[in-house]
Amino acid sequence: MIEKPVELRELARRDVDEAVEHYLTEAGSSVAMAFIDALDDAFRRIGRNPASGSPRYAQELGLPGLRSRILSGYPYLVFYVEREENIDVWRVLHGARDIPAWLREPPED
Repeated sequence: MIEKPVELRELARRDVDEAVEHYLTEAGSSVAMAFIDALDDAFRRIGRNPASGSPRYAQELGLPGLRSRILSGYPYLVFYVEREENIDVWRVLHGARDIPAWLREPPED
């Protein structure tokens, strides 16, 4: 099985930075590090099996190929599109947010 590299767009990087900062401030470094570990695990799984993510929001928003994966142990979802050469991560969003509104922001190139 070929594992595709996972590449984060700028908005996804900002999402991750904000989440890590939140966990550092509210729960401490061990929880923040566990969040990063869960994120790394999700990226590995997505890279190995991109089709395993849910297409729910792709259908809702008319964004073909968009998939999401729940982050194990945390209320976050990773939103991505499989490309020929890589996995293009658009956002990493808290599940309590208005996901369709956050995803309507035009993706960066």
